Amino acid sequence: MKKHTGVGVKTFKLQYCGSRIYTSRLKSWFKIAVNPGLEELVFSLPEVYDAKYYNFPSSLLFNGSGKSISYLNLKGCAFHPVAGLGCLRKLHLSRVHITGDELWCLLSNSLVLKELNLSQCNKITCLKIPCLLNQFNHLTVFGCKTLELIENKAPNLCTVRIDTTLVRLPFGDSLRVNNLEMLWAFEYNLVYYARANLPRIMPNLETLGISSAGEVLNTPIVTAKFLHLKLLEICLSVAEGAFSPAYDYLSLAFFLDACPVLETFKLSVWQTRMKHDPVSGDSSLLRKMPGHHHASIKNVKIDGFCSAKSMIELTCHILDNATSLENLKLDPIYVGGYEHVDRLTVHEIGDCSPHTGQRMIREAHKAVLAIEKYIIGKVPSNVKLNIKKPCSQCHSVK
Repeated sequence: MKKHTGVGVKTFKLQYCGSRIYTSRLKSWFKIAVNPGLEELVFSLPEVYDAKYYNFPSSLLFNGSGKSISYLNLKGCAFHPVAGLGCLRKLHLSRVHITGDELWCLLSNSLVLKELNLSQCNKITCLKIPCLLNQFNHLTVFGCKTLELIENKAPNLCTVRIDTTLVRLPFGDSLRVNNLEMLWAFEYNLVYYARANLPRIMPNLETLGISSAGEVLNTPIVTAKFLHLKLLEICLSVAEGAFSPAYDYLSLAFFLDACPVLETFKLSVWQTRMKHDPVSGDSSLLRKMPGHHHASIKNVKIDGFCSAKSMIELTCHILDNATSLENLKLDPIYVGGYEHVDRLTVHEIGDCSPHTGQRMIREAHKAVLAIEKYIIGKVPSNVKLNIKKPCSQCHSVK
């Protein structure tokens, strides 16, 4: 570092893993690296350090040396900006000791900013996004425990990723938002909330992702619709135990009914045991919901498919009412977003979920039998059915 003048450096990334912080040494490195031509700066301290104990030398950025920085990523330190960065387009702050007023100072003077990602920044109680940020279009907020309000005035914000509901965290202008992810491992009834409230709060949504830790209430019947929604992803996740047996998977048909142009529906269920009533008896005993038409749905995938009667009913309902359906994928093993053509082809590298518990392995085999009995016969000839069966080696029943 001492032999380098810093001239010509476009990207500087420093992941500090030491057991002790040498502040003078770090500052001397930054003095060399931060030059008028630097475009990307990434600095990370490990979680063992309290963020407030290392103060990032902000003066190096705002004395003219940081004028060309377009991407700034800080993790595990204190940051006290006193001005803006004219070329800053992406700002990522994780476990950073910064106040809402300090962040406002930086944002209101960084007029070409497009993306802001905040994670575990627990000194911010109010996040203000100024109206002057005409290019700002992407906001991510996770784990900011003290955050009480997002005051958005940016006119073109279109993508929001957040870890709670917009009722718990008032948002400001959201009419232009067309991509929303609500992902939180400990928040309940997010599906219910989304169906009941989001058509009014964010009427122009085109993609919606929901991750819920539990649904005590079934999906409600509401007149308001998602008139522009094309992609709906729902993840029902329980880290340990069973997803609530009181929840009726078939009630998700009311959500689908509210999305007249929906093209893709993905449902994932992660649980370590299944307590829903299993399907049994003749198919004539399955409930039907006449009068529903999902004319635009082309692709459906259910990950963590189980033998629950209401899940079988939901799948049959989709086959009966999705007149444009092209692809139906059913996987009884929850894979968490990983796609493989054939589990046996990736068995050797351990990517076919070998750590699935015996309870869910047995359930997966029951789910395959349920698919063969209740679903295969209902699949139209023009629909491609893909059943991801358990791996014969990793998922054998013991």
